Amino acid sequence: MSASAAPDVATVVRRLERAYGKRPWRTWGPPLDELIATVLSQNTNDANSGAAMERLERTFRTWDEAADAPLWKIAAAIRPAGLHRQKAARIRDILRRLRRDHGRATLGFLRRWPTERIHQFLRAMPGVGPKTAACVLLFSLKRPVLPVDTHVHRVSRRLGLIGPRTTAEDAHALLAEQVPPQRVYAFHVLVIRHGRQVCHARRPACDACVLNDLCPSAFCVA
Repeated sequence: MSASAAPDVATVVRRLERAYGKRPWRTWGPPLDELIATVLSQNTNDANSGAAMERLERTFRTWDEAADAPLWKIAAAIRPAGLHRQKAARIRDILRRLRRDHGRATLGFLRRWPTERIHQFLRAMPGVGPKTAACVLLFSLKRPVLPVDTHVHRVSRRLGLIGPRTTAEDAHALLAEQVPPQRVYAFHVLVIRHGRQVCHARRPACDACVLNDLCPSAFCVA
């Protein structure tokens, strides 16, 4: 295969489904919960962000209660996530903006909005980039918007779906053109699984990869 050739996305998804099982689309919780959880996940791993989210929910009964809390109390609750002071300020700012503009800390009203309007609304919030906005849209609102995390970015580059110098932010638009809406959820979760288990950042296990005959980078990455 030439260095510029890239596999068909549908074929990639089918191969990964055979390796890891099918991934039917499911929603993970209310949109505001997903937004806060994704903010906590920035620059840390799932275990740390999950622990921070659990502590946050134990500390405050409602998001409106968190909006009224001093920053130190929010920061103390989310300490396991790292960058806890910065994230605490972002979270409280988001909650207060929602209450100021919509009466209470909720994102339930987004369910009635078109996808692009939701995307623009979320991106206007502090600390919310394209990946965070896409996570809310995909996992909570069941809209076919692909979040590009570090695994999706790395695997997509190696497969040639995006260029070797494409940033994660630019990859959102480029991959949106290639991944059919009905495959967005499966592509996202399966590529993450593959990136964690096989297509590692260093020393990818190309000999064990179910995509190695399709991948322009197979056996070429140290």
